[in-house]
Amino acid sequence: MRDSHIDPALAEDPYALQKHLGFKITGWEKDYARVELPMQDHLGNRYGIPHGGVHATLLDTAMGFAGCYTGDPAEKQLAMTLSLNVNYVGQMKGSLLICEGFRTGGGRKTFFAEARVTDDLGTLIATGTAVFRYRSR
Repeated sequence: MRDSHIDPALAEDPYALQKHLGFKITGWEKDYARVELPMQDHLGNRYGIPHGGVHATLLDTAMGFAGCYTGDPAEKQLAMTLSLNVNYVGQMKGSLLICEGFRTGGGRKTFFAEARVTDDLGTLIATGTAVFRYRSR
């Protein structure tokens, strides 16, 4: 796991879903993004553990941000998810979900990424891969 950091000049205001779920972008640099989410009751499924859609959202978000880093707040890059694959491999034991995403390749119009969700105790919870298409600036 990398040290969390984000250039304050690049920090964006939280969007509606981000505010509702409560996650924060805590690391962002070229080909990398980190998202953190404290566990709360409204994130749980019928068993009281985080709903699978929460993990998918964190994976999608971290991978998307990892591929959209420009280093310049005036040159904002957006992307849309074309394909998302999620593997649920463990159960949360801690109190904080941490997702790290990495851009792994691509070109001018699309990029590929992978990510993993762990908790604050180091438990591997989910992994994912995705394909994204850059949106026009």
